[in-house]
Amino acid sequence: MTNMRARLAVLGSTVALAAGVLVPVQLAGSTPAAAAAAYDWVAMGDSYTAGVIPAAGKTFEVPRDGCERTDQAYPQVIERDLGSLIDLTNVSCGAATIEDITDNAQNPIGRHLPPFSGDPEYPFPPVPPQSEAVNSGTDVVTVGAGGNTLRFDDILFTCMQLDQDSSGVGTPCRDDLADKIPARLAKVSTDYDEMLATVHKRAPHAKVINVGYPTVIPQDTSKCRYNDWEQFASITPGDLDWLRDDVQGPLNKAIEKAAGDHGDAFVDLTDSTRNHSVCDAGKWVEGVFSHFPDEVAFVHPNTLGHKNAADHVSAAILNALGVN
Repeated sequence: MTNMRARLAVLGSTVALAAGVLVPVQLAGSTPAAAAAAYDWVAMGDSYTAGVIPAAGKTFEVPRDGCERTDQAYPQVIERDLGSLIDLTNVSCGAATIEDITDNAQNPIGRHLPPFSGDPEYPFPPVPPQSEAVNSGTDVVTVGAGGNTLRFDDILFTCMQLDQDSSGVGTPCRDDLADKIPARLAKVSTDYDEMLATVHKRAPHAKVINVGYPTVIPQDTSKCRYNDWEQFASITPGDLDWLRDDVQGPLNKAIEKAAGDHGDAFVDLTDSTRNHSVCDAGKWVEGVFSHFPDEVAFVHPNTLGHKNAADHVSAAILNALGVN
């Protein structure tokens, strides 16, 4: 997709022609019509929205609130690309569950990820539920969440522990955890439905766009090197297949279904990121570490992954607002 700045240059004439819809018609002798107000956009979500890791840019809040929103995360990229067309309120927060978006005050963790890293400013004060940023004047809401409700990070860490003596053979993690996944997915579905109901109640006229998770594990897991901490550490190829097909895949499907049930849009990032997994040469998602042993990433998108998400989410925003 072309850069949004170039796209908006093309859109300029369209917006100008539609000005009669956006502002009152200027009568002869009247004062100039005011410029059209920007569309009010609220970005909600977890670390895949917020950015969080150094490979996704620099944290820009001063003082830090522990949510670790970074300047190259896709909401910030879209804000720069769309310029005055939108007015962004980014309340995404690393480690947020769906309930933290709906009605929980969240205790952010910053970059406090024992045993891998500690954050000298941890603990941070609670932040309000993200849905409180949405109101009757909100035009568009984007949300990317569900992984922390599924406890995907805990699953990954458990797999690393269970597989560390496997020599890369078998599926120790699947054998131990598989029967727990359906209940976790059911909770994702229930919580996601409640979140969307809350968002629509708070912003009855807003367009709601749900953002899925990108491909993190390749179709061919032989690409993944066993015991490589810049990939999936000690997780076996068999368990990576299981994580891709029976954990992350169904997570995206649950989000897509909930979006459809509420008449909302769903942005599927799977296909566009298929050849850019943690184990691909041109990766858009970092492994357990971006640089071992001093830069923890714990499987999150880098700047290239966020750029791709920005392209797809911005297209969905423009489509929802009817300006493309």
